[in-house]
Amino acid sequence: MFSKNKNLSGLDLEQHELLETAQNRIKQKKRLFAHFVVFLIGSVFLILVNKILKYGEDYDWFIWGITFWAFLCLIHAFNVFVTQKFMGKNWERAQREKLVAKQKQRIAELQKEIETDFPLSQINKKKDL
Repeated sequence: MFSKNKNLSGLDLEQHELLETAQNRIKQKKRLFAHFVVFLIGSVFLILVNKILKYGEDYDWFIWGITFWAFLCLIHAFNVFVTQKFMGKNWERAQREKLVAKQKQRIAELQKEIETDFPLSQINKKKDL
């Protein structure tokens, strides 16, 4: 009656899974936005170091640093918004089911091969002797 281990119905498990997926997506987006803010602050810092503090002032090296960092931000955004849609939980589940089916098929083939090489009737006859 008051136990903590209640059996969850299929609907509750599905809702729990949807909630976990939503929380993971929120974490991914939050990390992306944090990465973008750090990128902006870092870019301003690189410009200040090059232009104001005159570190390597004869060459605008900050452009290369900002360009590379922007490329990494784009890859991160692509991963969050594009890749996750195509390779999300459903894709992982389908791949896992496909691999399990292949493994089961291979196990069945091996069992059939073992049964043809070493039939149980011959093994049982040897035990009787």
